[in-house]
Amino acid sequence: MPSQPLSTSTVKAPKGFLPSELLLIETHRRIQIRPKQSAGAHPARGSNRKPRPRLSPSLQHRNWWWSSRDQSCGVSLSGRGNLIVEYPGSVPGKILSFVGMHMDVVTANPDEWEFDPFSLSIDGDKLRGRGTTDCHGHVALVTELMKRLGETKPACWCGHAGLLDKLKSGPLFWIDTADKQPCIGTGGMIPWKLHFTGKLFHSGLAHKAINAMVLGMEGLKEIQSRFYRDFPPHPQEKVYGFATPSTMKPTQWSYPGGGINQIPGECTVSGDVRLCFSNVKEVMKKLQEYYVLPDEDLRGRLTLSFDEASAGVACNLDSRGYHVLCNATKEVVGHVKPYSITGTLPLIRDLKDEGFDVQTSGYGLMATYHAKNEYCLLTDMCQGFDVFVRIISQLEQD
Repeated sequence: MPSQPLSTSTVKAPKGFLPSELLLIETHRRIQIRPKQSAGAHPARGSNRKPRPRLSPSLQHRNWWWSSRDQSCGVSLSGRGNLIVEYPGSVPGKILSFVGMHMDVVTANPDEWEFDPFSLSIDGDKLRGRGTTDCHGHVALVTELMKRLGETKPACWCGHAGLLDKLKSGPLFWIDTADKQPCIGTGGMIPWKLHFTGKLFHSGLAHKAINAMVLGMEGLKEIQSRFYRDFPPHPQEKVYGFATPSTMKPTQWSYPGGGINQIPGECTVSGDVRLCFSNVKEVMKKLQEYYVLPDEDLRGRLTLSFDEASAGVACNLDSRGYHVLCNATKEVVGHVKPYSITGTLPLIRDLKDEGFDVQTSGYGLMATYHAKNEYCLLTDMCQGFDVFVRIISQLEQD
């Protein structure tokens, strides 16, 4: 097929492309992809051309790659599965990439859903099932984009490179958010745990006990008040559209158990810190300073520990990637309203620190993210397809 200029009419999302192109199934927490089969999908017998690899029934243990540049394919490192697809560009060094779509999903209890969470079902415009919004819909969306590029073979400079170091010379779009708008900021996250130790005794002899629950409530209240004093709202939060400033709150309480007439001697409170524009390591150091009290011969004590923390990101609002994403969104959706969330996305802060022009967007529904009865809308995914095409078209004009 001869090369042709790329336009929104050249690469157009066919009606109903999502459910017909990929059947997404999760069985026993293992993801399967069944590609649509078509006549002539494999080369004639005796041909030297290598076919596209059939994806393994499980991507959990294989890391496939396929390059349209030289029709090569192979298996990379074991562990988490990754599929890398390249479309060859005509100008060396000009790169555009779509990354971040993932196959793993959060758990679901079928007894609590109105439909089967582990198979794709269609209800009008709704594509229903666990992972449709986060993030199987995006896997299918980008698969369709690459498939259409391979079918139409448009002449364009911007290739899709597989190795991350090659992607620094062009915008990198992380497709793992929702609501069809640019997500320009995410929060840092610090999981924490406070363990309070008092003295267990009969509640009728309270003077002989130290109530670990009361100690926990009072201790946490003091730590929270110091946190909000030291990390108040940041001026940039309004610029980036964060709905809330940095927060520290408990989400779980536990104690060893006992009778109602026993004053508990131990109590554990767990929660997280969500950060806007604050350094994670500095905040952790500050939190550890809060509970170091002068020696007052107190018998009650508390200890603070952390699980693995992650940093948030503020995308570059002056970059070419941000501007083409906003322009494409306005053309397709009709308006553009960038936003930020204190939820955390993996890796994107590391990518930005390494010099990548990272921008994030997504076309599922925030209202169904990790929720029961998860679904996305086919029309939203089709609009996402058109946004991608317009991004490519704009970058072609540079």
